[in-house]
Parts: sequence; C-alpha cells; structure tokens
Amino acid sequence: MTKNEKPTILVVNDDGIDAPGIKVLIDTMKDLGRVVVVAPDGPQSGTGHAITIAKPLRLDQVHIYPDVEMFKCSGTPVDCVKLAVNKVFEGKKPDLCVSGINHGLNHSINVIYSGTMSAAVEGAIESIPSIGFSYDDFSYQADFSVCIPYVKAIAKEVLRNGLPQGSLLNVNFPKVKKIKGIKICRQANAKWAEEFDERTDPNNRNYYWLTGVFQLNDKGEDTDVWALKNEYAAVVPVQFDLTAHHAIPVLNNWQFDVEA
Repeated sequence: MTKNEKPTILVVNDDGIDAPGIKVLIDTMKDLGRVVVVAPDGPQSGTGHAITIAKPLRLDQVHIYPDVEMFKCSGTPVDCVKLAVNKVFEGKKPDLCVSGINHGLNHSINVIYSGTMSAAVEGAIESIPSIGFSYDDFSYQADFSVCIPYVKAIAKEVLRNGLPQGSLLNVNFPKVKKIKGIKICRQANAKWAEEFDERTDPNNRNYYWLTGVFQLNDKGEDTDVWALKNEYAAVVPVQFDLTAHHAIPVLNNWQFDVEA
C-alpha cells in the first residue's frame, strides 16, 4: 500500500450478510478504506473454525449496500475468509480483516466456539492484521452506536501499527450508555457448565437443547470479564499457536516406557 493509497478492508461475520451488526461495521470501515465484504448467506454462530469439505461452496456477488463490493458465501465464516483471499482478492491480501460486529459477547472461553473470532483467526493465519468485534446485545434491534468510536479507533491503530506476528485482537463491548474506555486484558478463566434439556418429539424420539450456566473461576481485575462488568471495552490479544509452551519442560522429564 502506497502512502496515499486507501487500505483495503475485508469485512466478515458469523451472523449472516444481512445482520445489523455487519452493516454498522461496513459503515464504520468505509471511513477508513475500501471495503470488501464476504459473509455467510445465513447465521453461522457457534461454528468455531469449521470449514466446508464435503459439499461445494457457493460465492455470489450481491448488492445490498451502495458502493460496497459484497459477496455471500454458502459456507462458514472461515470459508468466507479463505474464499476472499483466494478468489475475491486473488492472492493479493487486504490490509485489514475485521469480523462482526457480533450480536453477543465472545469473551473468555467463548473465543473457542465463536465463528466471529474464527474468521478473524483465519485472517491472522493468512498474515492479515485481524480483529473480531462483539457487543453484549443479542437483539436484532441492537443499538451499536456506543461501539462505533471504539471500533474506528482500534481499527485505525491496527492499520497504523500492524500486529505482532501470529496474533489478532478479540474486542468486546459492554451494553452501557457510555463506555469508560479501553482495557487491554487477558482472557478470563471461565467455562460453561453445560446441560442438555431432553424432550420428546411427536414420534416419541428424544431430542436435546443445549443449555448451561456460565462459571467464572477468575477474580482477577485484568480480565475481559472484569473489564466488561466495569463498563470498559475489553481488548484481548490472542494467538492461533495453541502450543502449551509451559508444559514442554514438564513433558521432557517424563519417562516413556515404550515396549518393543
């Protein structure tokens, strides 16, 4: 990108190409560069880093918002990023990948399951500076206006500075009238205590709805959960290298008794 050239920004999500959150993200990114959208043709929440391998993928250009190049994809959020890089950009990568704005938080352990964050992770795998944005409101009528100044400020800083190799940003916003500021955080130690609500269909076959309770096992004041509870935007740098480096010395002291 030359000094006077506008950056190219790939916009993706997991709520679908017609979700209100992606429109807010598109409008915000249009102030920063040339926007190209590749998003699922329907909701893909909770798909994590799934890819489509057992059926063909469709990629169709659509015209939903003026002056924005847009494509809907029949696959997952990760499929969207892969197709964007390989087919839409034809190997010439965008300067920034932003995902969201998700309807609902992706803090703590939720980052593992999130299609929003997995799209951003795939961007980072492709060496594209990437950010996932999420807001604490599941409503289709959610008012994202409180997020917009922070979305723009964070995206501008990433465009200006880039990100450390192999990392990306997980950004979550609380549902408040006024956000107090930005906190750089670590991911909270938390999990879902899951249960399955068992029911019976008219054919007398059992089926299940996933339910559960969020369990926070972390009292730290440097976590994303703490920041959100205290009305801050939580910014967590995450990485796709899942190696537990601290465990390598422990395992190196093991004695593996391998029988011939």
